[in-house]
Amino acid sequence: MLTDETRYRILKSLEADPSASQRAIARELGISLGKVNYCLQALIDKGLVKATNFRNSPNKARYLYTLTPQGIEEKSRVTARFLKRKLAEYDEIQREIEELRKDLS
Repeated sequence: MLTDETRYRILKSLEADPSASQRAIARELGISLGKVNYCLQALIDKGLVKATNFRNSPNKARYLYTLTPQGIEEKSRVTARFLKRKLAEYDEIQREIEELRKDLS
């Protein structure tokens, strides 16, 4: 399943380094190579990412991953959703910390 967090992290990674290999993305994000492959294929199928192979490269399996205009818009939307969720988690953690402090008093 392609969650907002995974989508956000992969789109952000591709925007920073379009020539990154799937293996490098997997290592950077701490997820399996298979999951990166699955997620990239889903993003390509949705038209959010375009994969082009390096024609002059001796390694014909190397691709350049480019965010499409639709992909850039989706990255903005998913970033906003991700930020909203993380802020809610942060607020909840702050409430829990405050309750724990009260319990210690």
